[in-house]
Amino acid sequence: MIPRRTRELLAEAVERGGLCGAALGVVGADGQRETLVLGHAATEPERLPLQEDVWWDLASLTKPLFTAREVLRAVEEGLLDLDDALSVHLPDLAWMQDTPLRTRTLRHLLTHTAGLPAWAPLYTWGEAATIRARVLQEVWPLTLLGEVVYSDLGYILLGTVLERVRGRPLRELALDPGLTFTPDPASTVATERCPWRGRTLRGETHDENGFALGGVAGHAGLFGTLAGVLAQAEGLLRGGWLSPAAQTAATCPEVPGRTLAFVAAQHGWSGGSLTSPQAFGHTGFTGTGLWVDPPRGLAWVLLTNRVHPSRHGTLDIQGLRRAVGNTLLAGL
Repeated sequence: MIPRRTRELLAEAVERGGLCGAALGVVGADGQRETLVLGHAATEPERLPLQEDVWWDLASLTKPLFTAREVLRAVEEGLLDLDDALSVHLPDLAWMQDTPLRTRTLRHLLTHTAGLPAWAPLYTWGEAATIRARVLQEVWPLTLLGEVVYSDLGYILLGTVLERVRGRPLRELALDPGLTFTPDPASTVATERCPWRGRTLRGETHDENGFALGGVAGHAGLFGTLAGVLAQAEGLLRGGWLSPAAQTAATCPEVPGRTLAFVAAQHGWSGGSLTSPQAFGHTGFTGTGLWVDPPRGLAWVLLTNRVHPSRHGTLDIQGLRRAVGNTLLAGL
């Protein structure tokens, strides 16, 4: 199920390409699975072998696997609608200020078409409560409505909407087995030697803004095992990730290149050029990724700690992701 060429590519990346460790999981429409684990969980401050059951910082996989899914679950329960304006659930958004952001919808945030900036250094603003308040009151510069700008800020706002709707913090919401917000650091893959925090990170959110917001936010903070993330991929491939109506909404294209929760197959995307037009997936900054190709009957997860010991390495992670996808599909 995992072709020899795929194994060679990952072994080369680990042994000579500067990649610390990698875990690949593949699942078919019949439920058959195969996994491959190579390399180390850390090389600094000590070398630790990589085990299959360790926790990985999923980074932006938090967006589809947690935040978007929870928004869709709330829609299933009638607690909100995708076309609700933000002001419906965040009446204090930009209070006493004039901004069209108040009229942008949850659908716009999910598909990154609300016009919000991609990022801001929130972690330099102060403590978590101050950051949360300022994110709501900042008059963000907006691009044209409908223009795709991949935005962490939009998903941070979605996280706040979820907390308001559910009446409790994100970290208290239920998660499937193999997913957590609070991994055991001793059983977690290392990410970066963080200049801001002054230490090598294990078991704490790599994303600076996510960490500053308390470790969990709408855009980052989720950890998962290989088996846990592969179970999510299998649910997407075989059905059961959500209700049929909600799962279809999550995976059908909403705007060019996007769906409600994922990135759609397109020219140059991370899943490779041999995927079908109906394929979709998502990646995370730390080196994680998940891809699903229903017509091909295949889904796969590639988890790496490509930011260890530094995000400024020379590994072409996008090239590796595409090569893995292409070789897997060629081996069908």
